Amino acid sequence: MVKDFSQSYKPIEIRLHRDEKVLEIDFDNGRSFRYSAEFLRVESPSAEVQGHGPGQKQLVSGRRHVGIMDVTPVGNYAVCIKFDDLHDSGIFAWDTLYQYGEHQEKIWADYLAALEQAGLCRDP
Repeated sequence: MVKDFSQSYKPIEIRLHRDEKVLEIDFDNGRSFRYSAEFLRVESPSAEVQGHGPGQKQLVSGRRHVGIMDVTPVGNYAVCIKFDDLHDSGIFAWDTLYQYGEHQEKIWADYLAALEQAGLCRDP
């Protein structure tokens, strides 16, 4: 069976602003998104964060100061982000990054609420 890795959204430019701890992506439909390293780290599509199935997502705390060390292409469909806490197992597909960008405010608000409910915080 051949997997289809085609993506609905494709980046035309990716900029890593290490000093700001921000990844910025311009997509081919004219939309642009800025993602904090902390946001990408706590929402990593890795099994470590998302689990292996529905309802298994782990709440990641203490990453307020995390930075991005490297962004490496994965084929034509994704990037792997290496964070300075050495997490690097998430493959961020273009469509995932696009959806994160479109829904970033809600995802972030839900994350902050979950931290508060669990008695955790963003600081290490």
